[in-house]
Amino acid sequence: MKKRWRDMSRSRRDARVEAFRLFILFFAVVIGVKLFVLQIIDHGFYQALASGQHEILRELIPERGDVFIHDYKDETLVPLAINQRLAFIYADPRKIKNPDETAQAIGKVFGYDEEKIAALETRLDQPTDPYEPIERQVSDEILDQVVALKLAGIFYTRELSRLYPEQGIGGNVIGFIGSDKDGNKAGRYGIEGYFNQILAGIPGFLRSEKDIAGRLIAVAERSLEPAVDGADIVLTIDRTIQFKACSSLASTVEKHGADSGSIVILDPKTGKIFAMCSVPDFDPNHYSKVESIDQFNNPVIFDSYEPGSVFKPITMAAAIDVDAVTPATHFTDVGSVLVDGWPKPLGNAEGKIYGDVDMTKVLEDSINTGMIFSMRSMGQQTFVDYVKRFGFGKKTGVELETEATGNISSLDKSSEIYAATASFGQGITVTPLQIAMAYAAIANGGMLKKPQIIDEIRYSDGTVEKRSPQDVAQVINEKTSRMLGAMLVSVIEHGHGKRAGVPGYYIAGKTGTAQVARTDGIGYSNDYTIGSFAGFGPVEDPKFTMVVRIDNPRDVVWAESTAAPLFGEMAQFLLQYFEVPPVRK
Repeated sequence: MKKRWRDMSRSRRDARVEAFRLFILFFAVVIGVKLFVLQIIDHGFYQALASGQHEILRELIPERGDVFIHDYKDETLVPLAINQRLAFIYADPRKIKNPDETAQAIGKVFGYDEEKIAALETRLDQPTDPYEPIERQVSDEILDQVVALKLAGIFYTRELSRLYPEQGIGGNVIGFIGSDKDGNKAGRYGIEGYFNQILAGIPGFLRSEKDIAGRLIAVAERSLEPAVDGADIVLTIDRTIQFKACSSLASTVEKHGADSGSIVILDPKTGKIFAMCSVPDFDPNHYSKVESIDQFNNPVIFDSYEPGSVFKPITMAAAIDVDAVTPATHFTDVGSVLVDGWPKPLGNAEGKIYGDVDMTKVLEDSINTGMIFSMRSMGQQTFVDYVKRFGFGKKTGVELETEATGNISSLDKSSEIYAATASFGQGITVTPLQIAMAYAAIANGGMLKKPQIIDEIRYSDGTVEKRSPQDVAQVINEKTSRMLGAMLVSVIEHGHGKRAGVPGYYIAGKTGTAQVARTDGIGYSNDYTIGSFAGFGPVEDPKFTMVVRIDNPRDVVWAESTAAPLFGEMAQFLLQYFEVPPVRK
């Protein structure tokens, strides 16, 4: 019996020993696996953790994508917005023994005045303060001067900063990096604003347990999701054309003492934008120095205005397309015409009377009453339908911030006065880009295109999203397109657009001198006009469509003396740039 009891006791002890041994073995395996994960699999993470916060930030903070424009002649890309690492200088006042000497030394490097030096000394003279920022976006040249001083308690780190190396060629197109309402950096206006999320990338994240002191626990469960860098964006803009357009526009605005001006140039066959400029422009590197925040808005897409006579070809295109008139259709002008909904007759500019004229002459001499005749010939509702088909009253869809729709709401009213004035470009508002896209449709055979400013988007994983031209609608037939093109060539050669012509080429276009509605009552200002010229060329195989707008020139009134010459200068440059041979003597 005793022997049996001893055998049972021994068996229990052996079982406990075996269980304990298995537990020790299991624990050793768990520890071994954990050490393997820590030392081998997650070695990089904990090495970064041990080396300091900056290495972790590189994992968690994405780098913003760059923006490029083309130089088609050299087949290269030119950076329009890139990143640079500039110094951020800060102080640890606890380690500063002589705040006065330190503030004086730093103030000398940065060119501080005495008041700013005194303020800095006050901030540095705080023995319990561990951190005081001094200067951000410090160049290497200035940083070297600070480092050479060997000042105790003065440190620096590198921060990403946005740089716009191409100045004076379209701040409104690129936009800038500013702060949102919460103080976070974000793209504002232009490409930077419209594509902020794509350019900014996706931040990473780190989740890990912490001890009571707030330190990460190395052996605790954790997860690290690295950041995804932002995509690079390539624009359709051509650097050479953009530079020429922007500089020529600035010269024209200065020459005529105008308030402002804008220009857009695009390929009528694809809708690709070659150039888009405005004056006044701003430097995105120093965007806070603008006189007014209105300068951030891009006038080509934001500033709606009554277009005046550059709208007349749209009316004529609609009337020809429905066979209501032909270029040879005659009309007798008596100088004015009564329309429903308005007590006074509507007349021609300067009260002129033209007598018997055909529709080509109506465009050449920009006869308002002839446009009303065209509108009536096709019918008021047909005219309104065509205006909408050409894309007016809605956004073009260009991928830029702050695009406006213009306003054609008056055309929804039944009274004839609204369609009558709209037929010659008054009582409705449009943007220069809307006019450009409508003229591109006239140039390319009648197809309204979506404007394209993005050529491709290059994502950080190596994938490339290539943009293709997009058709919106066939607004007029090809025959109408050819007829109207010939009529607009005649406008340049025999009408008010002579200074927009280029010797050796057939260029199509139309001037427009628009009145500006008063802000303090009914009617139009007697002092303010907007001169426009819209056109394309060469008419037989269009390489460009262009719209020029000059706001409130002081020395001359008519667009034939402001916008038309700039159009002609740029047209000649473009034909040479595209190497288009002349077709006539």
